[in-house]
Amino acid sequence: MVKGKSILSFKLLRNYWYLLPLIVFLLVFLFSLPRPLFKDPCSTVLFDRNGVMLGAKISMDGQWRFEDNENVPDKFRIAVTLYEDRWFRYHPGFNPVSMARAVYLNIKHGRIVSGGSTISMQVIRLARKNHDRTIIEKLIELFLAFKLEFSNSKEEIMGLYASHAPFGGNVVGIDAASWRYYGISPDHLSWAEAATLAVLPNSPSLIYPGKNQRILLDKRNKLLDKLMENGYIDKTSCQLAKCESLPGKPMPLPQSAPHLTERAVADGYQGRNVITTLDIHLQEKINAILEAHYPRLEANEVHNAAAIVLDVSTGNVLAYAGNVKSHDLKDYGNDVDMIISPRSTGSILKPFLYGAMLNDGLLLPTSLVPDVPMQIGSFIPENYSLSYDGAVPAKNALSRSLNIPAVKMLQSYGYNQFYTLLKKIGITTLTNNAEHYGLSLILGGAEARLWDLAGIYSSMARTLNHFNVFKGYNKNDYHPPVYISKTPKAITEYSEKSSWYDAASIWLVFQAMVEVSRPDEELFWQQFSSSSVIAWKTGTSFGNRDA
Repeated sequence: MVKGKSILSFKLLRNYWYLLPLIVFLLVFLFSLPRPLFKDPCSTVLFDRNGVMLGAKISMDGQWRFEDNENVPDKFRIAVTLYEDRWFRYHPGFNPVSMARAVYLNIKHGRIVSGGSTISMQVIRLARKNHDRTIIEKLIELFLAFKLEFSNSKEEIMGLYASHAPFGGNVVGIDAASWRYYGISPDHLSWAEAATLAVLPNSPSLIYPGKNQRILLDKRNKLLDKLMENGYIDKTSCQLAKCESLPGKPMPLPQSAPHLTERAVADGYQGRNVITTLDIHLQEKINAILEAHYPRLEANEVHNAAAIVLDVSTGNVLAYAGNVKSHDLKDYGNDVDMIISPRSTGSILKPFLYGAMLNDGLLLPTSLVPDVPMQIGSFIPENYSLSYDGAVPAKNALSRSLNIPAVKMLQSYGYNQFYTLLKKIGITTLTNNAEHYGLSLILGGAEARLWDLAGIYSSMARTLNHFNVFKGYNKNDYHPPVYISKTPKAITEYSEKSSWYDAASIWLVFQAMVEVSRPDEELFWQQFSSSSVIAWKTGTSFGNRDA
């Protein structure tokens, strides 16, 4: 029986042997292109919520190469098609007429003067890292270009070309070229700018902005004439486009949020285009404010400052300034992102304790709290003023940030219970057990990140704003800040009980914080009708090392 099957298989093979080459060809054809076609590392690029670039980090191979973008701007697509491959929309990967003309010209001149390559073939050559231009290599490119056309749409092929074409120096792809040479998104290119970039990939080592400008200008203007002849622009637009100057050397990319760019890389977004929740206008304003305050801080030996701004309703980060630049050449750790660096909390945790005791019914705003000298073992807390009031209302103790009443309150509430609460609401830096911190937990004995603190305070405000007398609390109001743009979720889940603090307790906490004395020129804020009511809380550690 087995022998019979073997004889049958042999007969089939003998009768249909001529199909074997076809089968091999089909297998090679189907699996000849790798997926993905390009595996080059890309730059990490951050954009604000409206698509304005915030910053970028060069790729691991030292190239400015953005993530593949299939949405090629119309002006560049039209210009490069007209310049490189006007029959791109119609051929199957190769153009027989162009190939024949290239062969004729090469024979006539006795050297390679024309390749006859289509955009599809150029994509293959780029993917194969520009092998030597031989007849064998050209045949391979032709075969693989046909396969590329078979498995990809024209839009996808154009996207691959635009994303990986060389534009001179270490600039790769239309996105990087547009930002490096013009400082704008490729969607905003003029016809002159699009034409300039369209001619660059043809000879990127010979002509690029800053080198052989005369040749580049001639090529651009000839392409503008072609655009006019084919009806894409009129004569007046063509003449005006020719008046536009060529770009100079590559421009530095924006660096409005350098610490967030580094953080995005650390968070797993390396080599990607990241749409953030930031607002470029607010980001630049915050950067300017820190820059303006820095000289005064520096005079007091304060060399680092950070700021984060959140949208309360969503928790989205609107501005992220991880540190300031040092004005002298000394290294004060200004590359360190202070927003995610653990620092002493000082008094910044006092509102959380006050709110917890209000929430649990252990305290009222007017409850008197002892403010007298105290000592517990070797722990001797003192008020900043080194004076004592005997007894103060709890809300005044918070607004004045008195240390001894805070320690008394923590002693009553229990530092173990408070330690557990802090971890639940979002403090991620409590690496030791509760006994390690003890009562000093309320006076800066622990460390926290500005990121976590901002997230908790915004979550409290969000809980208060979203509270509905009839529906209760939104279960999802407590969460860390968010800097990656996402579609906001509608509030659908409500609960009768709040996550950690009820709305009344949060309102009373903020009311006490409104009474905190504002610093410097903000001290008499009530006298200005345009001033907003703001809840304040300072968190200064010993020696003003952390504020």
